[in-house]
Amino acid sequence: MLTPIRWSCTGAALLLAACASAPVPQARLDGLELYPQKQLDAVYLKPQANFARYTEILLEPLQVSFDRNWDPNAGSVSLRQVDTARIRRVLATEFREVFTAAFSAGGQYRIVTEAGPETLRIAPAIVDLYINAPDRSLDTAGRVRTYTVDPGRMTLTADFHDGESGALLARVVDRKQGVDRGYFEIANSVTNAADARRAMRQWANAIRAGLDQARSRAASAGAR
Repeated sequence: MLTPIRWSCTGAALLLAACASAPVPQARLDGLELYPQKQLDAVYLKPQANFARYTEILLEPLQVSFDRNWDPNAGSVSLRQVDTARIRRVLATEFREVFTAAFSAGGQYRIVTEAGPETLRIAPAIVDLYINAPDRSLDTAGRVRTYTVDPGRMTLTADFHDGESGALLARVVDRKQGVDRGYFEIANSVTNAADARRAMRQWANAIRAGLDQARSRAASAGAR
């Protein structure tokens, strides 16, 4: 019997849309079926999958790729290339911290480094990162402030695998986009990191809520 996961966004972000609009998702993808819900752009589940037994989470390192149209040097006063490797490292570190905190809260899940029979392995990726204004303040002796009206954006894709068999059980796709206020604002590494952290918290809380509800439903069904 299919045990559906109900996914939910938690609160509206101050600088990132809680559930940004996206193209209509496919009905089926890699053997998974689209699960109807309104909170995230797309949630796919394997038919007959049961998530209730997973009490351990193995979180793989976040993979990050940039939007193909992103030019970090456009309009900059400096010609030095933005350190994209550092951006990837920072995002991966923030992502692990945020997701570890979300799943560790309450003691229902353990974060593990080796997979076992109760392990759900999560493989996350940000596939189209577009930073509205990379911080260039260290490029010159003086302080550089970059002004922008272009909101940043990024899309999470996360695959969920059975820890032992490696079978693909679910996939989540969700896009976050900054709010276009229509006026110039200062953007730097601090504001960009805060925006990214808010988006990651929404993703982590939504996924955690879905797993919690799946386990609760299974327990209720077993008690009857």
